Amino acid sequence: MHAKTHSPGFLALVQDAKTRVKEIQIEQYEAMVAAGEPHVLVDVREDEEWSAGHAAGALHLGKGVIERDIEAALSDQEQTLVLYCGGGYRSALAADAIQKMGYSKVLSLDGGWRAIVSSGLPLDK
Repeated sequence: MHAKTHSPGFLALVQDAKTRVKEIQIEQYEAMVAAGEPHVLVDVREDEEWSAGHAAGALHLGKGVIERDIEAALSDQEQTLVLYCGGGYRSALAADAIQKMGYSKVLSLDGGWRAIVSSGLPLDK
């Protein structure tokens, strides 16, 4: 799994979103899990990425459909949501969008799937 090279326009969009989104590191997420803090882990990657493997217990709402489908899947806008993608860029964009829809406790996992895999957290295939 290599970090991708992204275009300047995409990076600017992500940086802008990150000014409004709270990011957490994998260690912070592991501490949440260990403490039993209630949350929903949301995988915003594409279908083929999800099918290749994902964090155990994650809900799949791809970035392309999350705004359309989140209210039906997760109606409680006060619950804590932890979004992840491949590396933390798409999850920041998705977090920014759903915060605008009224979700108030949204976190973006910096490092995304790569951080989850290297952390040793349980995975599903």
